[in-house]
This record gives sequence, C-alpha cells and structure tokens, in this order.
Amino acid sequence: MDYTVYIILGVLALVYFVVLFSNRKSQRKRKSRRFMEGKQKHEE
Repeated sequence: MDYTVYIILGVLALVYFVVLFSNRKSQRKRKSRRFMEGKQKHEE
C-alpha cells in the first residue's frame, strides 16, 4: 500500500511539471506577434 501512495504522488508531480513546461511555452507564443496574427486569421 505504501508503494501505491508514492507512485500516485510521483505521477501527480510529473503531470504538474508537464503542465508548467507547457504553460511556459504557451506564454512565449502569446508574447510573439506572429502567433497572435495567426490566431486572428484562424478566427476569421
């Protein structure tokens, strides 16, 4: 039972770091003007 708790915590930690890295990448894209222009074209 103890091992399952550590495995769950490890998986949650991995997911948390993946979300952090993906958020950092998305923030960089949002700051770039080319990405915003591309979004506006898609919306139209």
